[in-house]
Amino acid sequence: MKAVVRTVPRPDLDRTDVGVVKASTWRVGTPERQRATVDAIAAAWASRDWPAVGLLSYSVHIGTDGDTLFHYSQWTDEAAYQEFVRTFRDDRNAEIDAAVPGIQRVGLHTYAPYRSLGTGAAGRDVVPGCVVVVEAEFDGAGPDAARTWVDLVLDALTTDPAAPAGGISGSFHLGTDGARMLNYAEWTSEEAHVEALASPGAGIGSATPQWAEVAAFPGLTAHRFRRYLPGPTLTPGSPR
Repeated sequence: MKAVVRTVPRPDLDRTDVGVVKASTWRVGTPERQRATVDAIAAAWASRDWPAVGLLSYSVHIGTDGDTLFHYSQWTDEAAYQEFVRTFRDDRNAEIDAAVPGIQRVGLHTYAPYRSLGTGAAGRDVVPGCVVVVEAEFDGAGPDAARTWVDLVLDALTTDPAAPAGGISGSFHLGTDGARMLNYAEWTSEEAHVEALASPGAGIGSATPQWAEVAAFPGLTAHRFRRYLPGPTLTPGSPR
């Protein structure tokens, strides 16, 4: 079975068989090298059978900074990923590196899906114009800190009297190390996210007590985001 590109360039954020998500960043240097790397990834995967080890989907996103690529892959479990690394990863990466030398692979983290907002059937075929990857790190607040913080964020979002226009969905993931959080947030456009950040409250929210609690959460040591344009999402079998 070959890899195919989904007609809607996004992972299926509602599937229930995802046990592990792998998120990583590559730095390639220029917009031209971004496009060349995406093309090399597509070629390396299209020329080989889909690795039938529990890989459910693989998505690549193109940084609006002209430098980075964000990789988001869905797996049945950690063992599936480790088998892919052992058996299938090296020859694909070798072909990609031969096409675009000098790629810097600067981070790989493991997450489990936790909660989401705005996904579901109504938004499943909506094509986002921008994906904002939000990361948070926690230290010294206990093993449930990331989970508690996400619950506070979702409470702030759902009680906000003036939710920002342009937000499509947010899919929150908890790091398996207990110290990280990732939000895969879909927006109608990059401009919509820029406008949301100009709101009077912390981050994209209004100035509410709920958002103030999010901002003052103890143990939050880092909070950052990057914007990406949707790239190809590869899945096994027929395109959807």
